[in-house]
Amino acid sequence: MKISLVIPTLNAGILLDEVLDAVDKQPGADELERIAVDSGSTDGTVTRLERHGFATFSIDKRDFNHGATRDLAIERATGEVVVLLTQDATPADENWLPALVSCYEDEQVGAAYCRQIPRPDCNPFIARRLREWTAGKTERVVQKLEPGQKFEDLEPMQRLQLCAYDNVAGSVRRSAWAEHKFGHRRFGEDVAFGKKLITSGRSIVFEPNSSVVHSHNRPAFDEGKRIYCDHQNLRELFDVHLLKNRKDQKASSEWGQREYGRIVDELDIPADEKKTLHKWAKDYAKWSSLGMYLGANSERLMSGKFGFFFRWLDRKLHRGI
Repeated sequence: MKISLVIPTLNAGILLDEVLDAVDKQPGADELERIAVDSGSTDGTVTRLERHGFATFSIDKRDFNHGATRDLAIERATGEVVVLLTQDATPADENWLPALVSCYEDEQVGAAYCRQIPRPDCNPFIARRLREWTAGKTERVVQKLEPGQKFEDLEPMQRLQLCAYDNVAGSVRRSAWAEHKFGHRRFGEDVAFGKKLITSGRSIVFEPNSSVVHSHNRPAFDEGKRIYCDHQNLRELFDVHLLKNRKDQKASSEWGQREYGRIVDELDIPADEKKTLHKWAKDYAKWSSLGMYLGANSERLMSGKFGFFFRWLDRKLHRGI
């Protein structure tokens, strides 16, 4: 089975060397077709890619789109399976590629994704959240509709769990992708793709024996921006609508400040670090609840009395995501 690897890049920095060195150590790496699409890097990223055998093509930074740009790169790939990786996700060991590719022994599998392990310097609160997230689990899961099961009959969260997919470190069967491309999406192209696969009768595999090291330490406000974009997608795709009004949002913020503070208190870390993390967690509770509320209600808000403001806010919150 011919395998291709696709990586989108923009000023990846020296961390890219770590990622590509780990790719080179995979069994079968010599036969791996390597394709990168770069959005105008100025820090030597393209040189690093070419040194590791990547065929690299460039696009204007303004033309980057999470879905369409990946489609553009996959179109240039010739492998039966296309592995998708981001520039900051480091394969954890030499089993990353073989375990991921082994999922395609089942002809019904349209996509597979792997476990994500937080980096050692990861914010301990975020590290805990990542471990509890779908791609942080340790048990293998095959996601598919059971015989006689109808997608529209499922509860919103069941639909989301069924379609969960992450192309930070994932893969697609090229023939399945040819039928259901990512398409033009500003954010959440992976889970939208997952929905297309599941509703067409394909399956998705979460394979924890394939793993990468990947996490980000973002300011609380930046986390809120991503949560806004995420819940905007989840409402559109699955009708997930956790906070329906400002009263719900306020209650969620208050609950989060108490609960996240408790979680920080339980962490075995130095007192000064705990104090800083308490401040971050309090801000995170506020911005995450606001992001959930605004994202899930964005369509209504942007078409309402103050639509001009919310359309401006939508553009601002999507910027840099």
